[in-house]
Amino acid sequence: MVTDDQPAAGRGPRGSYATGQARRQAIVDEALVVFSRTGFHGGSLREIAKRVGVTPAGLLHHFADKEELFAEVLRQRDEKVRDAAGDPAEHTLIGQAKRVVAHNQTSRGLTSLYAIVSAEATDPEHPSHTDFAARYRTRAEEAEEILRRGQEAGEVRDDIDPALAARLISAVMDGIQLQWLLDETVDMVPLFDEFVQQYLNPAHPS
Repeated sequence: MVTDDQPAAGRGPRGSYATGQARRQAIVDEALVVFSRTGFHGGSLREIAKRVGVTPAGLLHHFADKEELFAEVLRQRDEKVRDAAGDPAEHTLIGQAKRVVAHNQTSRGLTSLYAIVSAEATDPEHPSHTDFAARYRTRAEEAEEILRRGQEAGEVRDDIDPALAARLISAVMDGIQLQWLLDETVDMVPLFDEFVQQYLNPAHPS
């Protein structure tokens, strides 16, 4: 049944809040399905509302517009990836990256969303253009510093340029997940492990 999502008469405030939060999350979950298939521009609020069982007006009761809904989908995606990566104080950069690769292979919807949106966001007019440019820049800066510390500790090869390697880590992760999205027989985990072993890990003496 399609509804406009207004509170039912006589329903207590606590029940109304819980119902509203559940409906809001259902909207985000269905938006993920739609955006991960068609991207931001192709994603229709009408289709998302239909999948949830509310009217477009009912959907807009929870989110002001498509941009706000899209931002919430990305926020929840980022939160799940951070949870998979673990606490930066407890894991090395390489260890975190490996955990993210393994997590992405179990989360096709989230992985597809990121691949599609990062490509779409190359358009300066895309609502996530500035955010994604900043993501890659900040990620590279943070990774460069961690790699430098890794070199000092003997955990990372000392003959690589940390600034270049920081960008390459993202490039490799993005590239192998795109191949996996095209062909699920591709196993991302050993591919990334091979990159780490051959490019980042210190060479063992013969």
